[in-house]
Amino acid sequence: MKASEVLKRNIEILSRHTVKEDSFVPGSHAPLPQIDVVKKIVSLCKTIFFTDYFYKRQPEEQIRQYYIGVNVEALYALLKEQISRSLLFNSDENEALTPKRSVDLALSFIDHLPEVKRRLYTDVEAMFDNDPAANNYGEVIFCYPVVNAMTHYRIAHELHKLGIPVLPRIITELAHSKTGIDIHPGATIGDYFSIDHGTGVVIGETSIIGNHVTLYQGVTLGAKSFKYDAQGNMVNCPRHPILEDNVTVYSNSSILGRITIGHDSVVGGNIWLTHSIPPYSKILQSKAIDASFTDGLGI
Repeated sequence: MKASEVLKRNIEILSRHTVKEDSFVPGSHAPLPQIDVVKKIVSLCKTIFFTDYFYKRQPEEQIRQYYIGVNVEALYALLKEQISRSLLFNSDENEALTPKRSVDLALSFIDHLPEVKRRLYTDVEAMFDNDPAANNYGEVIFCYPVVNAMTHYRIAHELHKLGIPVLPRIITELAHSKTGIDIHPGATIGDYFSIDHGTGVVIGETSIIGNHVTLYQGVTLGAKSFKYDAQGNMVNCPRHPILEDNVTVYSNSSILGRITIGHDSVVGGNIWLTHSIPPYSKILQSKAIDASFTDGLGI
């Protein structure tokens, strides 16, 4: 069989619209969000937030203001286009109103940049304070995956609060794929948040985290069960934990359901927790039982 025949036959098959494929595609024929451009948006934000680290260091404020201005204008131009595409991702969106809405939403996001930057710097400070292996703040900003994850999350969370569909999820999933840290953009996270190491951390959509909270690798803030409506569809309701201020959760612990971990509490490693605990609690594993065996007896 000739190669051309094989190629032609399969191209014809793959080009046909299937019922399932059509059901997966948004109703609007508008262009979809562009992953490469979304990456550029995050990169511009990082350059704006950490100018001295990811751009040319400019000690003179006027020159610094010029470069930041260029980046903010570039961010605005890219963001309003991707917001428009994201809005049209929902078939219910009125296409005639989308251009103006996109501009308004992009400007609202720009208005929140100073607050996002402030929060990120508290996160960097918390990571430095919690890790004796860190030599300075610059090392944390350059090297620590949690800075990358939190930059993506803080950006995505602001877009999520503005009601922009799909774009926040794209941004947090970019960080998830790169760092192994999975934070839903709908989660609420306070100031001075720290994740040590980070790989395998999962923070669910309706989680609420206070200030000065520290998580270690492998921690899950997840749902214990799901609610369904009369048609059998999942209901999006609060289902993830609340961690109050000054809580520390050590590695590989799972905290599940809409429970509250009281302020100034410590949850040790490898804990499965499905009930609320009061402030100043300390939850640790039971001591291991030491049993010795001779020649396999008792195993």
